[in-house]
Amino acid sequence: MPTLFVRTLIVYLLMFAVLRLMGKRQINDMQPFDLAVTLLIANLASVPMGDPAVPLAYGVIPMLGMFIIHRLVSFASLKSEKLRKAVCGSPLVIISRGVVREDVMRAANYSLSDLTEQLRLKEIFSLASVEYAILETNGSLSVLLKGPFQTPTNEQLGLESEKAAPELMLVMDGKIHERELESVGLNARKLKEILKKMKIGTVKECFFASLDSSGMLHAQRRLGFGGSCEAHFMPIEKAMREGEKKNG
Repeated sequence: MPTLFVRTLIVYLLMFAVLRLMGKRQINDMQPFDLAVTLLIANLASVPMGDPAVPLAYGVIPMLGMFIIHRLVSFASLKSEKLRKAVCGSPLVIISRGVVREDVMRAANYSLSDLTEQLRLKEIFSLASVEYAILETNGSLSVLLKGPFQTPTNEQLGLESEKAAPELMLVMDGKIHERELESVGLNARKLKEILKKMKIGTVKECFFASLDSSGMLHAQRRLGFGGSCEAHFMPIEKAMREGEKKNG
């Protein structure tokens, strides 16, 4: 039993390392070649895991071989557009200038049911609102709506736009993220004071506290600490000014 456990652990760690080195992609974002290699590696890993009579090398060596083949093909695809098209295929224009291309759909074995389902997943419920729809090589559908159905941007409306930046998670599961806190010029003491104003007594009670690019702090209390699980919002600058006045 200990031998079987060690074998399983070795194969699992190797498979995990190989899949990580292949790149960070979800299953539905993978190209057909990537998916095929991933499934083969998973199948090869199961052989030495499930049968102690099979030498460990019979699983490890083929897995490393598949990884090397994947890396070589990926590298060659970057250098050769023809090879990239042969391996990954080419995007197909399913709808062009508002016209559904029946011939393209037939060649791609893509039905109207598939098309309307993919459009609904993008919250588009009318074919008439679509100008272009492109079936990507990984099977996803990219859509360009007709002008009247497009959401206007701030630039088109002549409005000033706030500088966009990723949201910072200052607290998660009752624990402070020191690096994020320092990046916005706060410390633990100031954060605790702000959370109290948001009806959250301690950091331990805080489920999460995040700060978006507009300076709005969003916080929520964890379950089991009393009170209702409400979302609390407060402009960070206002909270800091109030804190300075109190200390002054």
